[in-house]
Amino acid sequence: MAYKYVVLGAGRQGGALAYDLARNCRAGQVVLADADERVAQAAVARLTALLPERAGIFSPAPCDAARPAEVAQTITGADVVVSAAPYRFNVELTDAAVAAGASFCDLGGNTAVVQRQLERHAQAVAAGVSIVPDCGLAPGLGNHLAAHGVQTLEEPQEVHIRCGGLPVRPVGPLGLKLVFNFQGLLNEYSGFGEFLRDGRLVEIPALTEVEEIEFPAPAGRCEAAVTSGGTSTCPLSYLGRLQAYDYKTVRYPGHFAIVRALFELGCFEQRVALSDGTVLEPKAMLRSLMEERLRFPDVHDLVVLRTTVSGRHEGRPRTLQYDLLDHHDEATGFTAMERSTAFPAAVVAHMQARGLVSPGAQPLEKSVPAQQFLDELPRHDIRIQMEMR
Repeated sequence: MAYKYVVLGAGRQGGALAYDLARNCRAGQVVLADADERVAQAAVARLTALLPERAGIFSPAPCDAARPAEVAQTITGADVVVSAAPYRFNVELTDAAVAAGASFCDLGGNTAVVQRQLERHAQAVAAGVSIVPDCGLAPGLGNHLAAHGVQTLEEPQEVHIRCGGLPVRPVGPLGLKLVFNFQGLLNEYSGFGEFLRDGRLVEIPALTEVEEIEFPAPAGRCEAAVTSGGTSTCPLSYLGRLQAYDYKTVRYPGHFAIVRALFELGCFEQRVALSDGTVLEPKAMLRSLMEERLRFPDVHDLVVLRTTVSGRHEGRPRTLQYDLLDHHDEATGFTAMERSTAFPAAVVAHMQARGLVSPGAQPLEKSVPAQQFLDELPRHDIRIQMEMR
């Protein structure tokens, strides 16, 4: 059976999503929709060149995620709708998918938005469709691996996730290449990480608790700090079962000290009033500067991910460690961030299309079969190194 997928948002991750859906997910039709029809058309042209044998299944569509009538028309007849649009649209897109009788997953990134999506559980059950938010990289893949570890150990106790998108070497003033939306970066660096500590739900301020961590070359020695959103719903789901569940973002050494200084100076604020009455708009300027000067088009990116799950198994202490080191793909041109964000979401979408995810709106750690998800990742060229010690 061939499935119809609609991808909302035809930019970086959206194009990679459509590629993987077409290549690995029994797609009969893949619609790439974007508010800017030229972006959707360019994505279709690129995918047609990459997959000429599948060229006929791609079609572009103009669709503004903020306009319900356009969304409803675009997703008509879809088996699964995948949102690569900004997370602020995901509640309304969830409602549209349920109304259209289509399953829905997204790349997520904001736990408050996810909680509102999960309130649609009864409606999704009645419609016979599944809703699975936060299916990208982090939140997403790291939590899938955690769910697998928690299910594997007889007495799981702690989960620690460390993840980052990096240039292959430190570049520029922040040692960073901007590989996704500026607002997404700001969202990670703001607010609190929602964790389990000593079996209790806690909020830890973003950009704190910096630690050293070592990865294989070329990443090498890095640092990790608390950021928001990466744990998604997992701390609440595992409340009463685990003692600890946390997430930190990985960067090259020195990055977080500079970013904290920028925050303290007010550089990420929308408006700042000076003592002489002058009003500045530093966030808009910083966004323009970062998007222009942190592109580094000649420097490829990589993604590092480490999920560790520890506890007891067969009466002895055990730790499961899951590692991913993913690189820019020269053959397709997809970045490591595009691949490792989009391809895991495509796995979930394909599982939804096949009815392997039960109807309803549920977190991935409760709804997606963890072992089957892990088993299917290599076919999507996401290769996890797993070690038990």
